[in-house]
Amino acid sequence: MKISKILIGIDDSKFSEYAASYGFDIARTFNAHVGLVHIVEPAVTPETSSDSLIGMPISIPDFNEINLLDIQKDNAENIIDRTISKYANGLQVTHFNEYGSTADGILSCSKEFKADLIVIGTHGRSGIDRLLMGSVAESVVRHSHVPVLVVPLVEE
Repeated sequence: MKISKILIGIDDSKFSEYAASYGFDIARTFNAHVGLVHIVEPAVTPETSSDSLIGMPISIPDFNEINLLDIQKDNAENIIDRTISKYANGLQVTHFNEYGSTADGILSCSKEFKADLIVIGTHGRSGIDRLLMGSVAESVVRHSHVPVLVVPLVEE
């Protein structure tokens, strides 16, 4: 099997940072083209809100969803730029900023990029946390059509 394109899923966590380091090392070994993907899950904001104890409306400062999207987009670009400058060192890198479900976005980008391998970190949630939060890594592994390397953070 030839690995010529590696898609690395990143976010702003130490788990992702470790996986990115690992993924770029593999890319260097195979002289592979790297695809970086950062998914922004849309923030849900209520239009109106009331205090559940007294039933009175809570004053929410003027909220502009466009500003929130701009902030999320800028943050995503900063994460990608920081990752490229830290790990790329001459490797060819393509990046994707996507909005929506993280697992679905990673899978969609892997098809678009024609990845031979997906590298993602894991937060290592278990029990009730995993039940409530779900597992991006598990969903990607279950639905991917290419091999997925899930990199756990090894803390010493």
